[in-house]
Amino acid sequence: MRVIGRIGHWLDERLQLGKPIRETMEHPIPRETASWFYVFGSAAITAFALQVVTGILLALIYNPSASEAWNSLQILNQQVTLGWFIRALHGWGSNFMLAIVLIHMVQVFLFGAYKFPRELTWILGVFLLLMTLGMAFTGQVLRFDQDAYWGLGIGASIASRVPIIGPAVVKLMLGGPIIAGATLSRFFALHVFVIPGSLMLFVGLHVLLVLKLGINEWPMPGRLVRRSDYLEKYHALTRTEGVPFMPYGVWKDVVFSGLILLAIAACALYFGPFGPSGQPDPRVIQTAPRPDYFFLWLYALLSLLPPALETPVLLIAPVIGLVVLLVLPFFSGEGEKSWRRRPIAVLTILLFAVALGTFTNLASHTPWSPVMDAGTGAPIPATQALQPTLK
Repeated sequence: MRVIGRIGHWLDERLQLGKPIRETMEHPIPRETASWFYVFGSAAITAFALQVVTGILLALIYNPSASEAWNSLQILNQQVTLGWFIRALHGWGSNFMLAIVLIHMVQVFLFGAYKFPRELTWILGVFLLLMTLGMAFTGQVLRFDQDAYWGLGIGASIASRVPIIGPAVVKLMLGGPIIAGATLSRFFALHVFVIPGSLMLFVGLHVLLVLKLGINEWPMPGRLVRRSDYLEKYHALTRTEGVPFMPYGVWKDVVFSGLILLAIAACALYFGPFGPSGQPDPRVIQTAPRPDYFFLWLYALLSLLPPALETPVLLIAPVIGLVVLLVLPFFSGEGEKSWRRRPIAVLTILLFAVALGTFTNLASHTPWSPVMDAGTGAPIPATQALQPTLK
């Protein structure tokens, strides 16, 4: 133990990490926030750490080329010891991470934690949600099976509708005019380097803001937020009713994160990895590709929308939704935090949950759009079919 202590002292003298770590563990939090409602942020970081570890292990075998990607996944599933389990952990970890981030965003919204002075914390959280969705989509593409191939084709079709820059965006995304080896290389770079690196940076900033501004207090009805005196009241609250993060808050984070890891492992063992399904073949148009679970709502929406509404809904609605999320703390940065006195906030979440659940359920029996079957086209009039052609 003396040797370990000396090594630790030697490292601390050079890295100077002991004091910041102690300050982080001992920083005061309102007593009521040391509850099970405040564990989702740390659980999301735990799930992300699992994605990094399993992703590194998969990258040792995975071959990001159009001719070998599918075969390398078959090798992982069938020939590499526990390769199927690592793939399953990575796939189910992605689903759990996305679910936890969504729940965390809903909890932050209902608890009014986006209000002053945590506007930037909320904005970073919105971008973290977008990057988590990006990780899930690019990960599905890397399976490079029939679902991934046609799903990427649908994604490229949506991107092509962007005015003016649409064709350039598609070319940048695919690395050329068609889905090929360059496409897979670009998505591999996004999935392994660009998005995880951005996630690490944004998570670091997000956690720093939480430490600097403090954890949001419990949203008591009648406890209003005013820019003029909120910080003074918050610091007074942590002085009179505050408890150190370690051990009052951290043990719940550790227990919940451990349960999440056990749940991911259980799903991986019972359900196994995701795919790959059949090899990608653009000649096979009689297919019914389906995206992963968290994108099924979009699959149903594309199937049910009239063609005239596809472009406005796919291009305009997401931009409006993103703008609303980003400006929310600036238009609703003061006032009541408690969800009990914010019926519009509760109704918004309920409507969102019902719509998302309904479209996800409809995706189980909606037809794929577009229907790429020549037999479904309108017949050629007989008068035209019988006319001679000029040679």
